[in-house]
Amino acid sequence: MRWLILLMLTAMLQPLTARAEGEQAGDFDYYVLSLSWSPNFCAAEAENDHPQCDRALGWVLHGLWPQYEDGWPSYCRTSARNPSRRESDTMADIMGSGGSAWYQWKKHGRCTGLDPADYFALARLAYNAVVRPPVLRKLDRSVTLPASLIEEAFLTSNPGWTPDMLTITCKTGRIQEARLCLTRDLQPRVCGTDVVRDCTMQNALLDPIR
Repeated sequence: MRWLILLMLTAMLQPLTARAEGEQAGDFDYYVLSLSWSPNFCAAEAENDHPQCDRALGWVLHGLWPQYEDGWPSYCRTSARNPSRRESDTMADIMGSGGSAWYQWKKHGRCTGLDPADYFALARLAYNAVVRPPVLRKLDRSVTLPASLIEEAFLTSNPGWTPDMLTITCKTGRIQEARLCLTRDLQPRVCGTDVVRDCTMQNALLDPIR
């Protein structure tokens, strides 16, 4: 009976390890660069009238997230000031809106130990280093496809990456995100086991850029 109670307690505590909040800024192991396919995001969030959905965007920067080898920090303690609205708005071209940029700073950027200007500059540098598969911009209609094809497209467009550095996620039957793991100096690296959760759908929906 004792071992059963211990097992249950362990299972209950695992989410707390993965989703701790309020850690000290700058204490992390690597980054996850998360790219969201904007047409699918907008289809799923149609009722919310998100600003990025007024534009013909493809892969947008969801965020640059500090990560532990197991779990991640969020809403960290930092002495850095919050970004101004103007600073946040400068990221709208790759993040869809200034509001999205501000939220990413609040939840993840604070954990880097950087100030907002440096965090946004680093996120832009990481985003620009990725070759987004040009073939996906040529879609003229919605298609269903194995999620693994999206991963293959990224690997083909970015020689030197390996499958264990990248994961493709799905949500509500659609391709959601491509997540690349990076060292603290933005070199591709193997992802932690809690990050590698590839979508296994064979008929994931991918909407075209409109």
